[in-house]
Amino acid sequence: MTDTDNTQLDTRRRRIIFRAQHRGTYENDLMIGDFVKANIAAMSEAELDELEAVMDFPDAELADWLTGRIPVPEHADSPMFRRIREAALNRA
Repeated sequence: MTDTDNTQLDTRRRRIIFRAQHRGTYENDLMIGDFVKANIAAMSEAELDELEAVMDFPDAELADWLTGRIPVPEHADSPMFRRIREAALNRA
């Protein structure tokens, strides 16, 4: 990986952290933002892609799925989503 690639990745990580912490709802800011802050440094580019795909879902649906208020639909269930959900459920 070149220095330019590293710079672009660092920029991408910073953008993802900001987006994860400014979701629009405080509940998701905490659940998703805390997970991202704790794990993003070790994520591969493919994992960053998966993370961004999860973050593309609407906040209300994400909050309901992450807290277990409603079942996660098949189209949203992914390894990255399960990692975030596990971290959210273990926050207590």
